Amino acid sequence: MRLRHFLFTAVLGVTATPAVACRMTMALEQWPPYVYRDAQGSYTGLDLELLQAIFKEAQCTLVTLPELPTARRQLLFQKGGLDLMLAASETPERLSYARFSIAYRDEAVGLFSKPGNAASQPPVGSFAQLARGKSTLLAPKVGWYGAQYAAARAQLEKESRLNTFGGFQQGVRMLDAGRADLLMGDVLAVRHEARQQGVALRTLPFLALRAPVHLMLNARSTSSADLARLNAAITRLEQRGALAAIRARYEAP
Repeated sequence: MRLRHFLFTAVLGVTATPAVACRMTMALEQWPPYVYRDAQGSYTGLDLELLQAIFKEAQCTLVTLPELPTARRQLLFQKGGLDLMLAASETPERLSYARFSIAYRDEAVGLFSKPGNAASQPPVGSFAQLARGKSTLLAPKVGWYGAQYAAARAQLEKESRLNTFGGFQQGVRMLDAGRADLLMGDVLAVRHEARQQGVALRTLPFLALRAPVHLMLNARSTSSADLARLNAAITRLEQRGALAAIRARYEAP
């Protein structure tokens, strides 16, 4: 069955000699609070709002496809079936098939505990300190969180102090049920899910990871001119404070 297209923005002006359209396709996903369905069934979220603002400023058209599983979405992108992916980290292996915008936000990974456990837990200032201690940890099944976490993970697994989860809904439930002392995850995603479940969390001062994320454009189906157009839009919006205002609404505790 042919995938139904959803058109979010179409802001190219009509002129006597129309300009070449900047038009890109991406697949939707459920990744609250970055992209998700609200109570009315409409897609919203931090990344989607940022992307819509960037495309409007760049005078580009964004076409979205229905949700796809992560692995299928990645495969379709590599085969040229999608033009754009959100929140991408720039890595050497991806440069063979993708081009990256300048950063449009940072991602932050933190550690969380239940407020009542704070007094009984020793302070954690590094993954090495976590590995030397006795605390148990809940962590995502997949994802790269740096070499220091990789080293600590081996020790935690050896001592049966690590449990993993597939999504933050499950992770927050496991922490609330006392399955571990600490939970590691994307700061905004964990806080969003905790609010949804009505679970009180304490955020530890130690930040496990902070890194910029980019729009990832398909090198086969987009051009360097497309990239320059989006980069210029991001730069202008940052200078006006427009992207910062969107981020602030989601980053508030």
